[in-house]
Amino acid sequence: MGLLECCARCLVGAPFASLVATGLCFFGVALFCGCGHEALTGTEKLIETYFSKNYQDYEYLINVIHAFQYVIYGTASFFFLYGALLLAEGFYTTGAVRQIFGDYKTTICGKGLSATVTGGQKGRGSRGQHQAHSLERVCHCLGKWLGHPDKFVGITYALTIVWLLVFACSAVPVYIYFNTWTTCQSIATPSKTSASIGSLCADARMYGVLPWNAFPGKVCGSNLLSICKTAEFQMTFHLFIAAFVGAAATLVSLLTFMIAATYNFAVLKLMGRGTKF
Repeated sequence: MGLLECCARCLVGAPFASLVATGLCFFGVALFCGCGHEALTGTEKLIETYFSKNYQDYEYLINVIHAFQYVIYGTASFFFLYGALLLAEGFYTTGAVRQIFGDYKTTICGKGLSATVTGGQKGRGSRGQHQAHSLERVCHCLGKWLGHPDKFVGITYALTIVWLLVFACSAVPVYIYFNTWTTCQSIATPSKTSASIGSLCADARMYGVLPWNAFPGKVCGSNLLSICKTAEFQMTFHLFIAAFVGAAATLVSLLTFMIAATYNFAVLKLMGRGTKF
């Protein structure tokens, strides 16, 4: 019953902010990485099919896209691991804070995890309680790894700054595709624009996607409208939007993690628990 009691008590003292942030983190990273990977593949096909007939013109772009796809694999792996660590840290520090305020009853698991925080005494040995104390020692070892909330706050803060840049970069392809789609809408309804249809173009060179000597580099008029109507263009556009939403969800989760971890660290610091718990 010791293990069942431990699980029940841990659920009662669950850090709901960390649970929500973990769910957002996993959802956002999966959406960003999965949709971003497929959107980059779709962009590569659109460029080589409609915007350039010479492989050397977009060879560098393909290398960049492949490099970003490999980075996406690493990003997904890192965030799923780090999200699990942050969730464990949330359980750890939240349990310690609730124990300080007296609204969280200490159990075998709670004693083990909070031993390094509260400075509590080690359990007295007895053969009848050998299994319970073994569990406590396992939790105590886990507590040593999670006993540095100040470092988690610093790492999460730095990661949030980096992810702000990723979030901003994920908006760039959405902007490019939205401009192209808007141009197609103007071509489809010429009565709403004073410009001639032939002068309405989408130029990949002006965004730095292709070099200026690439041929044709741009598509205009009815040819551009036919591209916008393809399922490939529509799918890639929506995939980039989904990746942007995933990046936003991940950013919100990191901010939530950072706020919760900072609050717990501040409380423990204020209560005189030191910086190393």
